[in-house]
Amino acid sequence: MKVEQAFELTDASAERSAAGCTVKLNKEPIIEYMKSNVVLMKNMIADGYQDPRTLERRIKAMEKWLANPELLEADKDAEYAAVIEINMDDIKEPIIACPNDPDDVCFMSERSGTKIDEVFIGSCMTNIGHFRAASKLLEGKSDIPVRLWMAPPTKMDAKELSDEGHYGVLGRAGARMEMPGCSLCMGNQAQVHEGATVMSTSTRNFPNRWVKTPSFTSARLSWRQSAPNWVKSRPLKNTKPTSASSTNRATKSTAT
Repeated sequence: MKVEQAFELTDASAERSAAGCTVKLNKEPIIEYMKSNVVLMKNMIADGYQDPRTLERRIKAMEKWLANPELLEADKDAEYAAVIEINMDDIKEPIIACPNDPDDVCFMSERSGTKIDEVFIGSCMTNIGHFRAASKLLEGKSDIPVRLWMAPPTKMDAKELSDEGHYGVLGRAGARMEMPGCSLCMGNQAQVHEGATVMSTSTRNFPNRWVKTPSFTSARLSWRQSAPNWVKSRPLKNTKPTSASSTNRATKSTAT
């Protein structure tokens, strides 16, 4: 797993009301990411980005870590409120969340045949690679039959995509290019048509965010009530009781 992919999981953890999320990775992808960031920040300084002193301090801190890379590890005797095991071999297709609850998930095939009115690619759940992939898929196409919203997460990504010619490809396909940032995910910048069926990369599918009224409500039970067969939750033995009002409970998720 790349660091960018781990960020998608940590960002999504906010919808689980998590105070924080940590993804354990090997050193290799982290070293790759840190080296890339060092180069990026040096270029930012050369291009006049502010504040150069702050960027230089970050560069030095990263280079110091790269000279002797060490990662934090959980204590071997760490205690968790529960362990949730996910068998990745059983997940053979994308999983989507239905209105209007991130818990209400189903496999994409379960919504096969549903007419899609609008598509949103944006928010902090995306990285520049998603927009490059979308551009590749839409290359040579025009007047696509859905309303497509595109909002790169940062101005830097937007400039890079423009310089690489992707804005031209997406524009010719009929995409609505939004200002970099939250866009539909924020809910107070723009909204889709009421009653529209939308596919979105956003973490938030609540009413009055990017749509006022959900187009349908899934009959599928929330996994709070009926967990999919690829998710197993089990309490750890010999764990200390935890108060229901505690704010520092931890849940450990493992993928196999």
